[in-house]
Amino acid sequence: MRGWLRRRALVFKLFGVAFIGLLLFIPIGMVRSTLSERSARYHEAVQSITQTWGGAQRVAGPVLVVPYTYKAEGMEMRLIEGRRVEVSVDQEKRGEAVFLPEMLAVNGTVVPSMRKRGIYATPVYAAKLGIAGKFAAPSFGFLALRGLEPQWAQARVGVVISDLRGTQEDLLLKWGGDTLALQPGARFAGMGAGVHAPVKLVGGEGREFFLELTLNGSEALRFLPLGRQTEVKLQSTWADPSFGGAYLPTEREVGPEGFSAAWRVSYYGRSFPQQWSEGSDVQPSAQTIEDSGFGVSLMEPVNAYRTVERAIKYGVLFVTLVFTTFFLFEAVCGLRLNALNYLLVGAALCLFYVGVLALAEFLVFGLAYALAAGASTLLIALYARRILRGGRRAWLVGGMLGGVYGYLYFVLQMDDFALLAGTGALFVVLAAVMYATRQLEGREDAVDSGAEEELA
Repeated sequence: MRGWLRRRALVFKLFGVAFIGLLLFIPIGMVRSTLSERSARYHEAVQSITQTWGGAQRVAGPVLVVPYTYKAEGMEMRLIEGRRVEVSVDQEKRGEAVFLPEMLAVNGTVVPSMRKRGIYATPVYAAKLGIAGKFAAPSFGFLALRGLEPQWAQARVGVVISDLRGTQEDLLLKWGGDTLALQPGARFAGMGAGVHAPVKLVGGEGREFFLELTLNGSEALRFLPLGRQTEVKLQSTWADPSFGGAYLPTEREVGPEGFSAAWRVSYYGRSFPQQWSEGSDVQPSAQTIEDSGFGVSLMEPVNAYRTVERAIKYGVLFVTLVFTTFFLFEAVCGLRLNALNYLLVGAALCLFYVGVLALAEFLVFGLAYALAAGASTLLIALYARRILRGGRRAWLVGGMLGGVYGYLYFVLQMDDFALLAGTGALFVVLAAVMYATRQLEGREDAVDSGAEEELA
């Protein structure tokens, strides 16, 4: 029995090391839970900042709304020769026609800044927008209604602004030669918050307009292409923009000093018409108009929580590689390590993730990662010097672990090629382990032969 156990000591040792490695997934899971908690607190802080400063902004318009009346055939009960009879009569009904501008041009500057709540910070912006354009003379030819009469005196202009908390001053619309004070409420069905103003139209004349808008916001600034021809030009000192939506910029420049971008959108590229009547079959839904939006998002250069989460996914690689190294020292060099040695080394590996998470909330991620990786490598190397009984072996363990930490940082900075780089590293590690263990079978045979001679 003793000989049988002795011949299979290497196998039992391997299973024991693997079991200890599996146990380490418990503290790694606890680190992941801590990460989720800290990330939730970060999002709560960001939400509290945006609630007072202004959220993601969406700007649309202006749009021109002209009420009208028309004649429609209806049925009415009348008393004729003592009998109640239902007769056909003309009834006056009301409707509203929506007209979009012929030309819409937005020229803006986005000034970014950082706002903090406790130890958490998030980027916000102040946008200065000049919105100019013109409306053609409204034509009701698209409505086949009898006795249609536009109510020019009741016409109004509406501008959609998703978060009015971000407005900093009185909003004044230049309409032709008049200056109109805008009032809360877009009064543009289904499009949410905004402002509006009654306008003067005589005989359905066209008008030019101009609106200067200073707007606080965060996360993103989006526009809707409501003009027959829509042009938007933005510039900012923010160096990490993300352009998105239904249309990408036709021109853009991004550099360390900021970005500039220009969009040109024709009404041929959208899925709603230039005019419609409220409640008609051709009226587009609010979602259809929303889907045509485009703009820019202010992204943080490095999101520490997302990067730490990606690093935790490589925890199994660290544990496997380090434990394999120590196991090979046992098998090749004739050392004997106990379960406590493996557990303490595994604890040091887990502390790396706690350290980088804690430091990343106060330092830039690169520095936080370097400090946590250096502390973990130094701790394991000094411990390896004692349990592996040799400074050269400790240097080998420290160098290997430092190289893995360095390569992981390289992988974490990649987006498109991270999977490829990680897979390549796993192949290299597997090849190194296979090469180092190529002689273990001969050693085990020698042990078996020695055991048989001793029994004989």
